[in-house]
Amino acid sequence: MYELKTKETENSVIEFIEAVDSVKKREDAYKLLDIFTEVTGYKAKMWGASIIGFGSYHYKYASGHEGDAPLVGFSPRKAKISLYFATGDDQRGHLLEKFGKHTSGKACVYINKVADIDVDVLKELIDQSVYFLQRTYPE
Repeated sequence: MYELKTKETENSVIEFIEAVDSVKKREDAYKLLDIFTEVTGYKAKMWGASIIGFGSYHYKYASGHEGDAPLVGFSPRKAKISLYFATGDDQRGHLLEKFGKHTSGKACVYINKVADIDVDVLKELIDQSVYFLQRTYPE
C-alpha cells in the first residue's frame, strides 16, 4: 500500500529555519512564519523534512487514496520559497493575478523573496485556502 512521505513530525520548526543556508531566506522564513501563524491561528509544525505546515485536514479521494496534509504551508528551498495552498480552488487564480512576482504549479506557488509579493494578497490566499479545504473536507 502507498505510504505518504509527508507526515507531521515533532521536529523543531525553529531548528529547521535556523539550518537554512541563506540569511535572506532565513529572514523571509521567519516573516512567513509570523504571517501564516497570524492568519491561520495554528501553531507551525514540520511536515516531512522540509515543509512548515499550519493546521491539517484529512482527505479521501474517489480512488480510495486518503491521508492527512497541512491546510497551508511553506518551505524555504534552495532555489525558491514554495508556498502550499489548496488545489482545486477557483479563487486562487484570481488572487494570484494581484499577488506579485511568482510562478505556480498545481499545488505550489513559488517566490524568490517576500519583498516580491503583496503580503495582503498572501494573507487572502492563506485565508481562502483554509476556508476552501475546511469546507471541502469537513472534520
